[in-house]
Amino acid sequence: MKKTLILTTALTGFAFAASAAEVTVMSWGGAYTKSQVEAYQKPFTAETGITVNSVDSDNPATPIKAQVEAGNVTVDVADVEFSDAIRLCDEGLLETIDQSMLPAAPDGTSAADDFIDGALQDCAVANIVWSTVFAYNSANNDGTPTTIGDFFDLEKFPGKRGLRKSAKATLEMALMADGVPAAEVYGLLDSAEGVDRAFAKLDTIKADIVWWEAGAQPPQLLADGEVVMSTAYNGRIFNAAVAENQPLVVVWDGQILDFDLFVVPKGAPNKEEAMKFIAFSTDTQRLADQASWISYGPARKSSGAMVGLYSDGKTEMGPHMPTAEANLGNALVNNFEFWVDHDAELNERFNAWLAN
Repeated sequence: MKKTLILTTALTGFAFAASAAEVTVMSWGGAYTKSQVEAYQKPFTAETGITVNSVDSDNPATPIKAQVEAGNVTVDVADVEFSDAIRLCDEGLLETIDQSMLPAAPDGTSAADDFIDGALQDCAVANIVWSTVFAYNSANNDGTPTTIGDFFDLEKFPGKRGLRKSAKATLEMALMADGVPAAEVYGLLDSAEGVDRAFAKLDTIKADIVWWEAGAQPPQLLADGEVVMSTAYNGRIFNAAVAENQPLVVVWDGQILDFDLFVVPKGAPNKEEAMKFIAFSTDTQRLADQASWISYGPARKSSGAMVGLYSDGKTEMGPHMPTAEANLGNALVNNFEFWVDHDAELNERFNAWLAN
């Protein structure tokens, strides 16, 4: 009887420990987090029994860096931008990720060959291709902006402009608006002359800029009429336009393409569960599923053919993807190596410019 009681207690304890397994995932909030909850988190919990705690940040790279450096890590998985993933890895703040744990494509193609070039890094696995675009509210805008130059043309399109409070993407767009071909942007921005030219272009609209920091802000600024145009993440504008029926229009000219990637902070309390979550969430089906909730392209080649309708059951997602052929006419791919090398100095210059 006593042995039975001991065994029963041990089994009960094991069952409790199994059910208590959890993983904390930090992302960017809003429609983007919702897409991850629906496509990744709910199915992951249903299949594994592991609870997912979802938390948000304006930029997850900032709090996870602080947590690791303080030795108080509470996040297991974070969704970060490409240059941040590389920088954090170089600084020894992330766990390495064994790419062999990632599932193959349905046809057997290895993950290493199935992910888009650059999507797999030592400490990171990409989930989406997204872009910074600019958008306008057709209900309160006179005329039809069509180029990145129009964003900076206050005479032709008077009114406030929304811009992300960051050097990255802002400087590139300023140069493209000043007539620099996309292929020459980073070469020019790597010089004092190019940086001066970008800030000079920003000077032309500085008095009319409304700065934003969280991805949910630009659609709201546009909907409220606080700005007539704003830079934004393309998926946020899609969500506002299609899911919320706002008269917002994306202008793809001058878009800046980028990856978002999953990383595991060094010292994550649930590292094993974190790796399981990443492997599950970046398989072919799951990445295609996310694209039915928001207009970000999946980072695996095999997912493309599975992308169909939006979750409303009627909107074709293909034309809304930043990687759609029609949207790539004057696109710039973010140079993550450039930003790893220049992020600190250019943001210091940017902040000084803001203060003047």
